[in-house]
Amino acid sequence: MVIPSEESLRKEIIKALRRQGYRVRRGQIVMPDDLTKDDYRRMNELAVAKKMERSGPGIKRYENDLLRFIADGREVKPSNVSPCIIEVKPDSEDELLFRYAYLHWSIPVSAGYGRRLRFLVKDAANNKLIGILGLGDPVYALRARDEWIGWDRKAKKENLYHVMDAFVLGAVPPYSYLLGGKLVAMLACSNEVRCAFRRRYSGKKSLIKEKVRPPYLSLITTASALGRSSIYNRIKTNGQEYWSRALVNFISLMEFMTTCGLMYSDIVSLRPNRMHGVTAFATAGRSSARGSPSSECPLI
Repeated sequence: MVIPSEESLRKEIIKALRRQGYRVRRGQIVMPDDLTKDDYRRMNELAVAKKMERSGPGIKRYENDLLRFIADGREVKPSNVSPCIIEVKPDSEDELLFRYAYLHWSIPVSAGYGRRLRFLVKDAANNKLIGILGLGDPVYALRARDEWIGWDRKAKKENLYHVMDAFVLGAVPPYSYLLGGKLVAMLACSNEVRCAFRRRYSGKKSLIKEKVRPPYLSLITTASALGRSSIYNRIKTNGQEYWSRALVNFISLMEFMTTCGLMYSDIVSLRPNRMHGVTAFATAGRSSARGSPSSECPLI
């Protein structure tokens, strides 16, 4: 086996970056000016294709069965849509459908890491897939989030346990044309999701501190690889906004590669009326989702 030289590796990396639409100047990776969302999608086409190449064959043999959950536009009557949220269990058909959906996302989706919760949102009227939601452990060093909440290092170390990050959130066609993405965003803040978190992690020791802690989901963060996302705008119930956006400036390419991995961070909050050990969130913002942790949770 011939081991390529450092210089030949460097040239191949630069060639791959330029093929995806990046610019390399004097050893610096530079984003092109005035990029649109379609430009970002095109810049990720190679990464999406590579992910499909690696993961696709394992799920390809199930494709015909899974396609029966993808609606044709003629099968959807907006007035009859009846969404239900389903927690994905390991080694199930729901897990295959979740994987199939995110492999077709226009931006490559991480499988998440650490704690993970995955959900399908289906239309009970026709058993078709509306969208998907995946929650995983949050990034530890995310300055925009910490400044928005008002955390110092000690508070973050104590309270980050109660935070999850949405590593994928959205709707699939044709529901994506019917504001299905906003529906999934609202359901991320539902009691069903919060109670699934409690069921999954109740009585379990945390990995780092090795402590049994009350598992109350109090904050969800997410990020957009396509710039500011309208999915989270104007999501309200009874006059209360569910999602709150922290204004974050675009940051340099190298900074986003080493911190949050994306170009723009949207900070979102779920704030129950009664908190357990997470009082820092009570004054983090005005947006809230009504309700409080209780021993009786709705079944999913």
